[in-house]
Amino acid sequence: MCGRFAVTTDPALLAEKIKALDEATGSASSGVPAPNYNVAPTTTVSVVVKRHTDPDDESSRRVRSMRWGLVPVWAKTTADGGPDTKGPLLINARSDKVTTSPAFRSSVKSKRCLVPMDGWYEWRPNGELASGKKAPKTPFYMYAGDGEPLFMAGLWSTWRPKDSAEGTAPLLSCTIITTDAAAHLSDIHDRMPLTISERDWDRWLDPDAPVDEGLLRGHGDLDRIEIREVSRLVNSIRNNGPELIEPAEPEPEQGVLL
Repeated sequence: MCGRFAVTTDPALLAEKIKALDEATGSASSGVPAPNYNVAPTTTVSVVVKRHTDPDDESSRRVRSMRWGLVPVWAKTTADGGPDTKGPLLINARSDKVTTSPAFRSSVKSKRCLVPMDGWYEWRPNGELASGKKAPKTPFYMYAGDGEPLFMAGLWSTWRPKDSAEGTAPLLSCTIITTDAAAHLSDIHDRMPLTISERDWDRWLDPDAPVDEGLLRGHGDLDRIEIREVSRLVNSIRNNGPELIEPAEPEPEQGVLL
C-alpha cells in the first residue's frame, strides 16, 4: 500500500517540467506549495490530469490540487455541508479491482491521474521481542535513484454537496493505485504504488479512451526505484523535514558505550 510519501517539487515547476498547464498554484485549495516530506491522508497534493478546455479541442495536461483520499461522487452530504467520510479513507485502490469496485469504476473510465512524488514509505515488521511483544517496525524509503520524481497511477473524482447552488466549486479528490510488489520491493511490503513510465503518461491520462488494462498489470519504472532504511521520525506526522528521507543512523550495539 502507500500511506505516506514525500514530494518536494513546486507545482508550477512541475507543470513547466512536464509541459502542463498549472491550475494548482494560487487555487483556493492549494495553500503554500512547500516541500512535504511526510504527506499523510487528507493532505492536499498536486496531481496531473488530462482534460479538454472545450468539447472539441485536444485534451491537454494540467496540474491540479486535490485532497488525497477519494470521495465518491455518490458520497452523502453531512449536516455541515461536507462529504460523509465515516468509512475507510480511500487513499489506495487495488489495480485488480478498480474496474469493478463501486467506489472507483466510474473514475477509471475517464478520470485517471498521475500522482507525482519523490518517494514513499513502508514499514517492515521485525518479529517479536523476548517479552513476546511485537518489535517496532522499521521504516524504509523507496525513491527514484536518478533523483527525478516518480509518477504513480491514480484516480480522481469531483464531489458537490447535495442541492448545492449552480456554479459551486467541487471538491476534487484522488486515490493512488497499488499493485503487487515486485523484485526487491517485495522484501519490504507485499504492495506498492503502480508506477507509470513517461512514455505511457498520455495513454494513461487520455480522458477519451478506455483504461489500458495492460498498464494496470505493469510495473512502469520499477528499475528506477531504490530503497533505504530511514529514521523512525517518519512514524509521526508531526515530523516533516529532509531528515526523514536521510539514511538511518546505525543503532549502537547493546553494552557498547559511545
